[in-house]
Amino acid sequence: MALRTKTSRSNFRHRAAGLATIAAALALAGAPAAAKDEVHTFPSKPATAPTMIEGQTSAAKPGGTTDHSKLKQLQGPFATGPEVTKACLECHTEAGKHVMKSLHWTWDFKNPGTGQQLGKKHLVNNFCTNARGNEGMCAQCHISYNYKDSGFDFSNQENIDCLICHDRTGTYYKTPTTKGNAACSVMFEGKPEIDLGKVARAVGMPGRENCGRCHFNGGGDDNAKHGDLSSALIAPDKPLDVHMDAKGLNFACTACHVTVRHIPAGSRYDVHATDPDGRGKPGLRRDVATCQSCHGDKPHPGNGLDAIKLNGHVDKVACQTCHIPAFARGGVATMTSWDWRTAGKLNEKGEGYYEKNFTQSNGVQRKTYKSIKGNFTFAENVTPQYAWFDGQMQYTTIDTVFDPSRPVAINSFNGRYEDNKSRIWPFKRMQTVLPYDAGRNTLVYTHLWGEDDAAYWGNYDFTKAVAAGMKKNDLPFSGKLGFIDTVSYWPITHMVTTKDKALTCSECHSRNGRLAALSGFYLPGRDGFAWLDIAGFLALAGALAGVMLHAVARLLIGRSHHSDHT
Repeated sequence: MALRTKTSRSNFRHRAAGLATIAAALALAGAPAAAKDEVHTFPSKPATAPTMIEGQTSAAKPGGTTDHSKLKQLQGPFATGPEVTKACLECHTEAGKHVMKSLHWTWDFKNPGTGQQLGKKHLVNNFCTNARGNEGMCAQCHISYNYKDSGFDFSNQENIDCLICHDRTGTYYKTPTTKGNAACSVMFEGKPEIDLGKVARAVGMPGRENCGRCHFNGGGDDNAKHGDLSSALIAPDKPLDVHMDAKGLNFACTACHVTVRHIPAGSRYDVHATDPDGRGKPGLRRDVATCQSCHGDKPHPGNGLDAIKLNGHVDKVACQTCHIPAFARGGVATMTSWDWRTAGKLNEKGEGYYEKNFTQSNGVQRKTYKSIKGNFTFAENVTPQYAWFDGQMQYTTIDTVFDPSRPVAINSFNGRYEDNKSRIWPFKRMQTVLPYDAGRNTLVYTHLWGEDDAAYWGNYDFTKAVAAGMKKNDLPFSGKLGFIDTVSYWPITHMVTTKDKALTCSECHSRNGRLAALSGFYLPGRDGFAWLDIAGFLALAGALAGVMLHAVARLLIGRSHHSDHT
C-alpha cells in the first residue's frame, strides 16, 4: 500500500459497550403487526453520515485494559505500515498467527461440502470480474501491506495491516499497491497524509465503519454488490436496522459476526440456511452468525395464537424473509445489472469518461456508465427474490465448461420443501454481461489494472487484456473472445426492520403474493383445489342453514309453549 505519512501525538479514549446490551436484542423478535398502508415505507437517510459512531456494541468482553496512547511502542515516528504492525506484535504476540488463518487474509477457502476451491484468489465474479491478477488494485480490500501479485509473502506477519480494521480516527485509508494507467490512477491523487502514529495510538474494536470500508463498497461502489450492505448502515435509524440503530442497540458487525482468534463467524462461501443448534445466548454460541443463535427457535414471545402460528413458520421460513421486506433501503441504491460489452467508449479527446443518470433518494447521483466498466443500472427499496435454500452454494469456477446458449450462474443453490435443512430465503439477483472464452466456453481472468499496455484500464482492448490475464495465470485462452449473460445470487441478511414493518400474512398467503413463484408445497391462501373449495363452501352453507333452521325451530317452539301457558 502506498502511504503518505507524517508523525504527531494524540490522546485516545476507548469506549467499549458490554454484552448486556446484546441481551436486549432478545426482546426484538415479535409478531408482525396488522397491515398498514405505510407498512413498507422507509424514510431515506441524509447523504452524509458521521465518520465514526462511538459506543458500538461488540461481542468482545467489555472494559479495555490498555490505553494505547500511553504505550512506548506506539509513540513512533512510523514511516510505513509494517513498522506499526511490528510494534503491535510486540504485545499481541499471537495475533499474527491468528490473522493468517482467517479468510480475510488467505482469500482462499475449500468448501467442505463441495470440494470447490473458493475465495477471491480463485473466483470470477460478475462485478469487477477477478481479483486474481489485479491484486495491485483489489488488495485495497485485503488486510495487508504490499500485496502486489501472486508473489506476495503470506507468511510474513509484518505484512498484516492491523489499522484497516482497528483505526478509530476515521483518517486511515488504503490505495493501490502498484501503479495503474492514468484512466484509473487519477482517482487516488491528492489524498491527505496519514499520521500513522496518531492512528496507532487510537486503535479500538472494529466498528461498522471499519468493516464497511470494504464490505459496503464491494463491487466497486457503495452497496453495489450485496444490496443489504451500504454506507447507510454507518449511522442507521431503527427502521433501517433494529440491531445497528445508532441511537438504540448500536451493534457493531462483530456483535453477530463474533470473532474468535480473528476469525469471524459467518461466510458467503459457507452459509447456514438454518441453525438447529442455535439455542445459546450471546457469549455462548460463537461459531455462527445466525438469528437463532440469539433468538432461539421460538423467537416470537407469548403463548397466544399469533405467537404460536408465527413460531410455526420457523422450520420452513428464514427469519430474514419476513423481517427484511426490502433491501437497498436508507437512501442508497444497489446495482442490479452491469454490461461490460459497452465499456471502452471514449470522448472527443480520446479519453475515458463517465455519465451520471441515476439519483438515489439521499440525493447522491450514481454513475450509470464508465468507459472502464460499461453500463450499470440501480434500484432502491428492492423486493427480494424468494427461493428454497439449503445453505450450499455452487460456483462456476475458471475451469467450469458451460453451455453458452443460456445465462451462466456465477453461483447457484438448491433447496426444497421436503428438506429439513432448507428454508425460504430472500435473495438479491444480479445480472451481468461478462467476457468469456467463446472457443472453450469458460470464464476468463481479465487483466484490468496495471501500467502496462495489456491492462484494459488503459488500452480498452478486451482480447488483449484477457490474453494477458490468462497467460499470467498459466491458463489456456483460445483467442476467441465473446460475451455471456451471467447471474449471481446474494442472500439478504442485513437491514432487519422493526416488527411493525415486517411482512404481513396476506403478503405471502395470497394468490399473487411474494411466494407465488415457489412450488412443490401447499400454501394456504395461495393454493386451492376446486373440489375441496366446493366441498368447503357446501359445508359452510350447510352449517349456516342448520343454524338458521335451528333458530327458527326454537322460535316456533318457544311461541307454542307460551300459548299453552296462557
